[in-house]
Amino acid sequence: MELKGKNVFVTGSTRGIGKAVALAFAKEGANIVLNGRGEISAELITEIESFGVKCIGISGDIASFESAGKMIQDTIEGLGSIDILVNNAGITNDKLLLRMSEEDFTRCIQINLTGTFNMTQHAIKKMMKQRSGSIINMSSVVGLMGNIGQANYAASKAGVIGLTKSVAREVAARGITCNAIAPGFIETEMTEILSDKVKEQMSQQIPLQSFGQVEDVAKTAIFLARSPYITGQVLNVDGGLVMNG
Repeated sequence: MELKGKNVFVTGSTRGIGKAVALAFAKEGANIVLNGRGEISAELITEIESFGVKCIGISGDIASFESAGKMIQDTIEGLGSIDILVNNAGITNDKLLLRMSEEDFTRCIQINLTGTFNMTQHAIKKMMKQRSGSIINMSSVVGLMGNIGQANYAASKAGVIGLTKSVAREVAARGITCNAIAPGFIETEMTEILSDKVKEQMSQQIPLQSFGQVEDVAKTAIFLARSPYITGQVLNVDGGLVMNG
């Protein structure tokens, strides 16, 4: 897919991986919808627009089916269409299973998995009419291998992979692709709070011996959006942490 002039909605795009993805698409000439639960800063909108593209900020809760539908409709009204949806927004709430409350578990599922479903279903309805589009879902290597203290997060991200593959099969005939990215340890605000000792221990588990950068994930999103013959796939961006044979 040629990205210049396309309209891209990136959920959870005010910081971290989501922001990097939005900037990467803007650099390719795509118009951007920034999203978060709070107000979108004028400074970030201006930064995106500096690449000569249109940018609008749409606040809303992806965990709400109604809110997701309104955000997609607002995108259509603001930009005319939606060509690419990047389902990036997500949360963690780490606890050992025996200490995890029902709310701890369900909240992760509601945002990470149900939120991805909500946004995808509303966007797919528009994409099917235009017989083109790309859905890119943010999963995690934890969804592939599990992790101590992350039963809720792992379940939600594994669910995203199953959702991705099913959607890919359902919409392929309409010229729409659906893929997932599974980041490993990426340098973000979440990893900055870790001690140097913990970071070193984590790095030793990675064959490339270092954390990834948000730009590594963003480049993968660009690759998938441009690839009309790749669908139903999960691309690990993890320095070799998880190697599927």
